[in-house]
This record gives sequence, structure tokens and C-alpha cells, in this order.
Amino acid sequence: MNIKRVMIVGTMIVAMSFGGTAWGKPALHTLPVAKWSTSDVADTDELLDALNLSQSSDEELYDALYDGKSLRTIAEENGGNINNVINLQVKQLTQQLEARLASGSINQQQYTAQKAELREIVTQSVLTSFG
Repeated sequence: MNIKRVMIVGTMIVAMSFGGTAWGKPALHTLPVAKWSTSDVADTDELLDALNLSQSSDEELYDALYDGKSLRTIAEENGGNINNVINLQVKQLTQQLEARLASGSINQQQYTAQKAELREIVTQSVLTSFG
């Protein structure tokens, strides 16, 4: 299991959940199901780099998240840069939104609304612990 994918999928689910609710519309009506692809995953794990964890630390990261630590706490404990984590997730989710726009699964208005909320949603997700 690649923890980076787990975090990206989790953050994307949060983004999709909140994406249409700002206008009083249910999220199901404004957000079609996302189609996931792992073909864009880089060989190096940028999330582990941003958290200052070694490339073999997928399990360490998974365990820390399972224990309820936030990504911010993990970054602080390891000398990582939480702003890099946020920027990385925003960049990856933006790429996914662009792919969804290009494929026609969302329209320009939905893309604009969801993109405008991305940084705030990702920031809240990264700072939140689940323990």
C-alpha cells in the first residue's frame, strides 16, 4: 500500500465532499465519481520527502497516521516542511481536476469552484489529527 496514494485519495474525497456544498447543492449532484489512475505516480515519493522521512518509510507514515497523528505533527517530529506537503497535495489535486475537466466529467464552473476551495480543504486535512 502506498501511503501517498492513501493520503491523496483521502484528501480528494474530502475535496469532492465539500466541493459543491458551498452553494447549497448536494455534492452528489455537482461532483461525478472520480476515475483514479496510478500511472502518474512518480518513482520518488514526494510526500515522504516533504515530511523528511526516508523513502522506505511508507509503513512508518502509515503507522503514525493510524495512531492519529496529523501530517503536520509528523512533519514537525521529523524536521519536514508542512508547506511543501500542502503545496504537493494541492498540485496533485489540481492535476486531477484538470484531467476531470479535460475528460468532461466536470464542467468549467465546477472546476473553478473546486479549485478555489482546494488549498483551504487540503490545509485543514493536513493539520487535522484523527486520534
